[in-house]
Amino acid sequence: MDQQLIPMLAYENGVEAINWLCKVFGFTEKTKWLDDDGRLSHGEITMGESMIMLAEPTPDYQSPKHHREVCKAAAKWSEVPYIINGVLVYVDDIESHFKTAKAGGATILSEIETGGPGTRYRAEDLEGQRWMFMQKS
Repeated sequence: MDQQLIPMLAYENGVEAINWLCKVFGFTEKTKWLDDDGRLSHGEITMGESMIMLAEPTPDYQSPKHHREVCKAAAKWSEVPYIINGVLVYVDDIESHFKTAKAGGATILSEIETGGPGTRYRAEDLEGQRWMFMQKS
């Protein structure tokens, strides 16, 4: 059996998130199912052979960015630039990817770093989900 991991992320505005993630981080939209109110009930974005699922779970859901605005503890633990419940994505050209993400409005948590497992940078998307992009050494 071919085993695979598929991250599933929640967004307050899933349609906007899919569009943003494709434009800024270079994903490709695969699937977008909307409910009768136009909310994203299920979405899929891909990069290479990998996929991430997205949805708007409930109108009461708060994105990490929104939650930090109303919760002192969440704001405090998010002061570090590290990935907290995030996604690691391998890309072919880290410098080009970094420039596109920065120009597209991603919140850059760390500039490009080298050493260890590979050249990498950390960023947040429009709703505060955290991402690490890495080019293998």
